[in-house]
Amino acid sequence: MDPCVRVGSFTHQAEIPGIFGGVANVMQPADQALPLPRASQEPAYRWTINRQTGLSVDDYLKRQPAMALLIIKDGAIQLERYQYGRTAQHRFLSNSMAKTITAMGIGIALREGKIKSLDDRADSYAPTLSGSLYGETTIRNLLRMSSGAKFEELYNGVDDLARYGAAAYRGGAAGAAKVITARLHRQGEVFNYASAETDMLALVMRGATGETLSAYLEPRLWQPMGAQTSGLWRAGSDGLEWASGNFNATAQDYARLGILLANDGQRPDRPELGEIIPKEFLLEATDWRRHPPAFAPKTATAYYGYGYQLWTFPGLQRRFALLGVYGQSIFVDPVQKLVMVHLAANATANSGQTTMAREAGSLWYGLVTHYGNW
Repeated sequence: MDPCVRVGSFTHQAEIPGIFGGVANVMQPADQALPLPRASQEPAYRWTINRQTGLSVDDYLKRQPAMALLIIKDGAIQLERYQYGRTAQHRFLSNSMAKTITAMGIGIALREGKIKSLDDRADSYAPTLSGSLYGETTIRNLLRMSSGAKFEELYNGVDDLARYGAAAYRGGAAGAAKVITARLHRQGEVFNYASAETDMLALVMRGATGETLSAYLEPRLWQPMGAQTSGLWRAGSDGLEWASGNFNATAQDYARLGILLANDGQRPDRPELGEIIPKEFLLEATDWRRHPPAFAPKTATAYYGYGYQLWTFPGLQRRFALLGVYGQSIFVDPVQKLVMVHLAANATANSGQTTMAREAGSLWYGLVTHYGNW
């Protein structure tokens, strides 16, 4: 995370020995990759911030430490840029964008009957969580980050995330769950972002399917969606992925994931594959109107709402984002079939503490309004 090596570590994390005491689990690519045709000419995208109008993508890249920026419309690459010597061959660290991949695994397991109900308790699938606060939390409330647990995630090295992470390194996610003991609210009532809750979902998935996330999702998500390059997911000494982050993929494969989400879980060039991600689950995961008011935009947070391990935009139009610290994001507008992949090495973990969050949001607004109305 040190600024002087951040670009390098964010594009080689899966290869660094010793992280979390384990290796990276591999998700092999598809035999037939989803084609990514290119527009004949780059559109003249413009965005505005602080009364500065007519700003270009070049202006954005001069202002912000984005390692990669891709814009896809109707399945075609409109723009693809890299900085700091990064290329289309590099794998970029997901940070918390991996949470959405974990959630999609829950949806697939639900369709297959391996999970009977989102309202089942976590410990009914992960008995190692028995007796813990997280064990008695339902899968749905873990998906919504609403266990009610006291959990501060400030990225300052002394918060609950750090305490949980140290315990997880020593004893795995199930052991670390036991250090989170205080409940501030009844489960399901209040949104509180807590990365530990995604790791609990990974334990649920392993108990429900008998496989790691990578092994389960390789033939059900990564390959069917048409990934061109293997995805690498860091795991601990027990082989379980650190599901709250630590996934590594190329920018183009993140774009393919965005295209899949923009098409309601179907691969546009292979309709015979059907719903790779169950459509109804995906709609529920990404539409703030399908959740209680506590998870609505401008209530869950000052701007975003929260669905199932992803962020929802305010407004009547369904739009959503996968977000990770230091500026990792995939923005999706399903109606316009518009996707923006933004992979960065921001100065701070919380991009709201710099200009990046506002400027990336303004760039996204410029893209959406380039094609239609917000």
